[in-house]
Amino acid sequence: MIIQFEHNGIKCSANLAEPLDISLPLFSGEHNPNAFHIAHPKFEPVKVGSFVGSVQEGGACNCENLFLNAHGNGTHTECVGHITKDRITINQTLKQFFAIAQVISVNPIQIENGDWIVTNESIAKHYNKNSNALVIRTLPNNNDKKLGQYSGNNPTYLEPALGAFLANNNVKHLLVDLPSVDREEDGGALATHHAFWQYPHQTRMDATITEMIFVDDSIADGMYLINMQIASFESDASPSKPVLYKLI
Repeated sequence: MIIQFEHNGIKCSANLAEPLDISLPLFSGEHNPNAFHIAHPKFEPVKVGSFVGSVQEGGACNCENLFLNAHGNGTHTECVGHITKDRITINQTLKQFFAIAQVISVNPIQIENGDWIVTNESIAKHYNKNSNALVIRTLPNNNDKKLGQYSGNNPTYLEPALGAFLANNNVKHLLVDLPSVDREEDGGALATHHAFWQYPHQTRMDATITEMIFVDDSIADGMYLINMQIASFESDASPSKPVLYKLI
């Protein structure tokens, strides 16, 4: 299925029959990436009286309770409600589900305190102003990201200047293969979150941050159509399934 559309005066096409899923599947138990010392997800059959929601255990159908935390258990998309006192939800704020995305691969650098960061300079020199979503793939890009146990390990993060640069260039959706755009322990500053959402002074209500994606090596750097898929959760974040389509 080929669609044709226009973006910033440029005519584009994409084949919807060739999706490139950059989300991570979510399993019950420990076979997932994990961050911030959050418990692993758990899926278990409903049990009500004599009914059990498991065909394997003798029930008529499968019906599971899902216990999870979007922020620590895999690919998730969050809104500015992640850092506000007022309850603002991803379902209220994400209303447009397609954007033009640029995939950029980048080598993090080590700074004086030993932290590894993605710098503003490393992204800005490759940034295409025709995009309104940015997908950052950190290098090296290995399969360890699919099961990364990040808690207590101070993983790579983005410098706040990069969040401000993207906001100033009207990038609505920021996607990273990291557990957070901010340092694991930063005293509650969440400086890159604040800079990207321009909170609280010029808050960008329609901007999102997606963390813990995985961009396979078969996906080249460049421009794509992206479909931002979430569950309709009235919470600050939802497990999500961002999907890329190569621009023709």
